[in-house]
Amino acid sequence: MKLVLLGAPGSGKGTQSQLLIKNQGMIQFSTGDLLRKAVSEKTELGLKAKDIMDEGHLVPDDLVIGLIREKLKGVSADQGVIFDGFPRTLPQAEALEGLLKEFHFSLNKAVYIKVPQQELIKRLAGRRSCSECGAAYHLHYNPPKKEGICDRCGSHDLIQRRDDTPEVIQERFETYERQTFPLIEFYQTRGLLAEIDGTAEPEDTYQLLLRSIGLGSEAFHSS
Repeated sequence: MKLVLLGAPGSGKGTQSQLLIKNQGMIQFSTGDLLRKAVSEKTELGLKAKDIMDEGHLVPDDLVIGLIREKLKGVSADQGVIFDGFPRTLPQAEALEGLLKEFHFSLNKAVYIKVPQQELIKRLAGRRSCSECGAAYHLHYNPPKKEGICDRCGSHDLIQRRDDTPEVIQERFETYERQTFPLIEFYQTRGLLAEIDGTAEPEDTYQLLLRSIGLGSEAFHSS
């Protein structure tokens, strides 16, 4: 099973990836993780990426594709892979298509986790973390027991990430609409798109995800 997860920021792609990893034994291809690993291991591609990132530039597609190619060398035909956060653009989707063919793989599904924008804003804008110990909270779904105070260490400094402020959230959505939303049509025309409701509880969304990729609801409890 080779799977692409699509969805706007805050749609729950990361949560669903972790459930698939835990319950189905799949592996996750996250470009951010791949870049950090390559940089820390000082591989040839990692050193190139570091130089680019140190200058404040985005890592180009050919370098990201190179990282994925290296990672795919250790993947078997029957191993489950989740592409999370990649592709983000049509050129990346086309490059991934060619890369999978290179290894005689095929993409089974592209699952679009659909969540209304107002709900996404609520999810993102409500996130907080403790500046002292890193504990994570959400003002609506997982607030601290005492308002403004960390349950774990007692710190009064619960902060909001810069990219979770309303202004930056709007920028992230505009980027998503411009670059990533066209991927939905790209995979739809190839008969690979499945759309699921991402507004439910994570476990219920996971059940929908399993059915959309043909694993069935009974797979929820497998490991």
